[in-house]
Amino acid sequence: MSTPRTVSFDDEPLILVDSADQVTGYQSKAQTHAGAGMLHRAFSIFLFNPQGQVLLQQRSGEKPLWPLYWSNSCCSHPRRGESYQEAIHRRLHEELSVDTELEFIYRFEYHAPFGDIGSERELCSVYLGRLSDAQGIDLNPNEIADCRWFGLNETDALLVDEADRVTPWFIMEWRRLREDFPDRIERLIS
Repeated sequence: MSTPRTVSFDDEPLILVDSADQVTGYQSKAQTHAGAGMLHRAFSIFLFNPQGQVLLQQRSGEKPLWPLYWSNSCCSHPRRGESYQEAIHRRLHEELSVDTELEFIYRFEYHAPFGDIGSERELCSVYLGRLSDAQGIDLNPNEIADCRWFGLNETDALLVDEADRVTPWFIMEWRRLREDFPDRIERLIS
């Protein structure tokens, strides 16, 4: 694990959108996630390796929403003035110190409250990528408590057996990837 780097800020300006991904304004990350939340752009990345595994991360215990929950490889938000492409590659580097080619798969809207602390209300774009054996992952402990490679069936089981320990967006995304896009996963692991 590398030296902690602060890469996420409560006052960073997130992009508010409507259901068609049209920009409606900007708001701080803290305010965007307060209460029932405001609809904003987000992304989720799933990284696979040649051994047929997906990289999952355990979110930092310092996260206000879903601390220490297991989630997909990397997720965050584009900031004001930043494209999806700029944001996904920035965040891979900030969280895992890696970069790779990523393929956009689909976009969906969801709302998930975290008790009375806050909510995610996101229009989330899902991307897939592949890491080779030679790429070293260096976790940012401010963002990630742990990460591990999981087999596909092992991931399926995790989402059923320990659903109370994984993020809600991860459950929704993984199920849709497995049901609607198995060919895209297969290309990355074969």
